[in-house]
Amino acid sequence: QVQLVESGGGLVQAGGSLRLSCAASGRIFSINFMGWYRQAPGKQRELVAAFTSGGSRDYADSVKGRFTISRDNAKNAVYLQMNSVKPEDTAVYYCYADLVLAGGTSANGYWGQGTQVIVSS
Repeated sequence: QVQLVESGGGLVQAGGSLRLSCAASGRIFSINFMGWYRQAPGKQRELVAAFTSGGSRDYADSVKGRFTISRDNAKNAVYLQMNSVKPEDTAVYYCYADLVLAGGTSANGYWGQGTQVIVSS
């Protein structure tokens, strides 16, 4: 089966930086979409940044210019560099991938377990 393992969350002061990592493991044939979502208390889960099926980067307006998504295709990994963080960035950050397994014929979505980011003011 597929596992998405995240790391890098924690407590950071406003204006600081944090780097999240996510690696997908398993018998993966191809990855169509991979990125980061977040969910703050009492709010819906929202897209933060992702590589789309066309290979382009997509960002939420609230993080443009501050967050950067990158990837390592050889490791099936994505990273989220978070700079100039704000208290409103506090949330659980989830890695998500839409991928095709080896021997499979269709894509399915998978979520990581989430990593907590807390930004103190």
